[in-house]
This record gives sequence, structure tokens and C-alpha cells, in this order.
Amino acid sequence: MLPESVIVRRKRLLYRSRYRGCLEGDLLFGRFAERHLASLDATQLDRYEALLRESDHDLLAWIGGLQPIPARHDHDVFRLLRAFRPNRPAD
Repeated sequence: MLPESVIVRRKRLLYRSRYRGCLEGDLLFGRFAERHLASLDATQLDRYEALLRESDHDLLAWIGGLQPIPARHDHDVFRLLRAFRPNRPAD
């Protein structure tokens, strides 16, 4: 099996970000992906994909500071996601 191209991977992650199953998650992750996926390197895409494997309930609690972030997700991509404001124009 051939490795997935970066373009295809980003498209797949964008889709998974937009259709999470929870409206809040769809909006937050979909807009985050639209703004940031193109600039993430392969390692950061791995980290983002691992975050998407988590439930919306847990992710939103971690982002909102209601629960501590597990050490496995305490990295640059999570911090970028936590700082992201979907209604703020891109810099």
C-alpha cells in the first residue's frame, strides 16, 4: 500500500474536523483545520490526528480548562488549538 499523500491526508483531516458529531466540535475543529492544516508539518499532523481520535466531550473540557490535558496531548498543536478563536480573522 502506498503512503497517503500530504494533500490527501490534509483533506481527510479537514473532513474529520468538520464532521465530529457535536456542533461545537464541528465549528471549532472545522474552522481550526481550515486555518491551520496547510501550515502543519507531518509531525504536527500526527499530533492533530491523535487529538481527533479523542471524544469531543474530552477535547472541549481540555480546551476550556475544565479538565487537565493528558501529558500525551500537551504539545504545540494542542496549544495552538487552545489559543484559536474561530471568530477572529486570520492574521
